[in-house]
Amino acid sequence: MENTPNNENHKLVINGSQISVQQIVAAARGQVQIEIDKSRQFADHINASRNVLIRALEQNRPVYGVTTGFGKCCGKRMISEVAEKNGLNLIRFHGCGTGKPFGEAETRAAMICRLICFSRGYSGVSLDLMEKIAELLNARITPVVPSEGSVGASGDLTPMSYVAAALAGMRQVFYQGRQMPAAEALDHAGITPHRFLPKEPLAIMNGTAMMTAIAAMAVDRAKKLADAAACATALCIHAIAGNIHHYDPVISRAKPHPGQGAAADRIAGLLASEAPPETFSASGPETLQDPYSVRCAPQVIGVLTDALRWVEDWIHTEANSANDNPLFDPESGNVLLGGNFYGGHVAFAMDGLKSALASVADMADRQVALMVDANVNRGLPADLVEVEESEQPFHHGFKAMSITASALAAEALKETMPAAAFSRSTESHNQDKVSMGTIAARDACRVCLLAEKTLAVCLLAGVQACEIRGRMDQRPHLSRVAAEIRKVAEPTTADRPMDSDITNLASKMADSEMFSFSMMD
Repeated sequence: MENTPNNENHKLVINGSQISVQQIVAAARGQVQIEIDKSRQFADHINASRNVLIRALEQNRPVYGVTTGFGKCCGKRMISEVAEKNGLNLIRFHGCGTGKPFGEAETRAAMICRLICFSRGYSGVSLDLMEKIAELLNARITPVVPSEGSVGASGDLTPMSYVAAALAGMRQVFYQGRQMPAAEALDHAGITPHRFLPKEPLAIMNGTAMMTAIAAMAVDRAKKLADAAACATALCIHAIAGNIHHYDPVISRAKPHPGQGAAADRIAGLLASEAPPETFSASGPETLQDPYSVRCAPQVIGVLTDALRWVEDWIHTEANSANDNPLFDPESGNVLLGGNFYGGHVAFAMDGLKSALASVADMADRQVALMVDANVNRGLPADLVEVEESEQPFHHGFKAMSITASALAAEALKETMPAAAFSRSTESHNQDKVSMGTIAARDACRVCLLAEKTLAVCLLAGVQACEIRGRMDQRPHLSRVAAEIRKVAEPTTADRPMDSDITNLASKMADSEMFSFSMMD
């Protein structure tokens, strides 16, 4: 059963129950406050695994990462007094990340994923640590986490070391719109730095939190992108006087992939009109069938939407798992050494998702090419320049925009090389098979951005072309799409820079539901 946030109080309660990808995204964006369950039952649940750890330490049993060295050095033993210092050393020596920081939402999502992991009751952490993470989240103190440096096993050690450090008042954070030392931000917010107990630094760092967080954000964006692609396709069909009969429901019943059928229904719904279809379609035998980038749009978008079904399911399972090492089983009292930190499912899901996203970007680029080419756009002016013929040499419309779309789509396609294929041995061959899950998730977010920008160009060209074609008022749902775009960008009546139009529309596409409206509204 999923944990449903209290909408009245805007809270997401961490209590060991299932939490959806949508809830993780909402909390990462600051739409809800995080609360750790205050019940005695949940406290006992968390303390049970910690008691297994404490008993193992009292019995002088070796506990990996607590009374032993890390990774290849696990054969080294140490007394408990040294073990606490060793946990801090783990944080220190993993402070070697590079690259631009992750976005604040992605890092917040990683912190939420860690709370969910701990709530499963196998990690041996304290409730105090969970409360401290929630405090930082609710105060909007976000660790600055470099995006490069994780091979995805043992999970996200280097990125998550920056989260652990911030909890202890070390390194840098984002707070109140600027970057500052973590100690300064904690002091300003009245939060005491956390003093780690044995195993807690390893519990934060050893797991799939960062890759899962990035993947969750990518899934959310990809859903919106699929809706935008259907809208862009519908605009393109109207613009080139295309055929609505390509989206007859019988076609999708004959090949019943759910995503294909949903995309076809969406496109047909956007093109719905009380006027007969021939009002909008071009005449002539050569117009009986539209080019593939239009006719096969349900089959292209459908791959993305159907992939998102299993991708989201896998990310949900990963987020709601205990994925650190070692684990402490309250039922048997055993200390369990395993490999749940291996991000193979996330890597495969993100490698697949980026391929589906890039295919949609490629389709959008081809649709732009259709609309701007006077040889194939069925009567529209070249480059969508609607001026007197004598003025045409001085106005270039969407000429350069079509080049940008092509470049964006090409780069998206280039990024589809599976990250998991680059697994390599590291850490003195202890980590001799790694997932590359974090790189795959980062790639997926990059392809998301490229696809959003390609679709932004397609949507801008589409609305311009439809306004030139006319009769938009006879298709009310399509008119609504055009109106949403025009809230972001003005028509192009003369040569002007359109870079901000692309950026603003792509950003709005990622952060809002502007193209996901119900046609029953």
